[in-house]
Amino acid sequence: MQDMPGCKYTRLDRKYSIEDLAAFHGHLGPYIVLGYRMGRHAREYFCSDAFEMSAVVRCSGTPPQSCIVDGVQIGSGCTMGKRNIDLQASDTLSCEFTSGEKKMVIRPKPIKFPPRGEDYFHQIEQLAIDIYRADDVDLFEVGSR
Repeated sequence: MQDMPGCKYTRLDRKYSIEDLAAFHGHLGPYIVLGYRMGRHAREYFCSDAFEMSAVVRCSGTPPQSCIVDGVQIGSGCTMGKRNIDLQASDTLSCEFTSGEKKMVIRPKPIKFPPRGEDYFHQIEQLAIDIYRADDVDLFEVGSR
């Protein structure tokens, strides 16, 4: 993948660490990591040009589900500033990537959250780490047209 002509700083193909995701988002949670993994999948297997691709994220529209948007931005390169990502409130969770006439739809598999308890936030971080390390096939289903 080539960087934007004339810009040596983009490094759009960079893989981000757990620490990078937490620093960008303000904490480490399952939805930012899931969104990152979905966005990376789209960049790797659908369209590597963040200026030719757009994304529509469908989710509840409120945290914690809406945190998936931050991850999709980091993973795909589609950003709010470029206006090539959109958030639509929905009862179902998915992300549709478009490039020209092609589309890829990624639908996450359900996330099993731990019960709320004394160490809930530690368990949430561990869940995010597990999502980061999981295989794509264990995280989501992909369709295209």
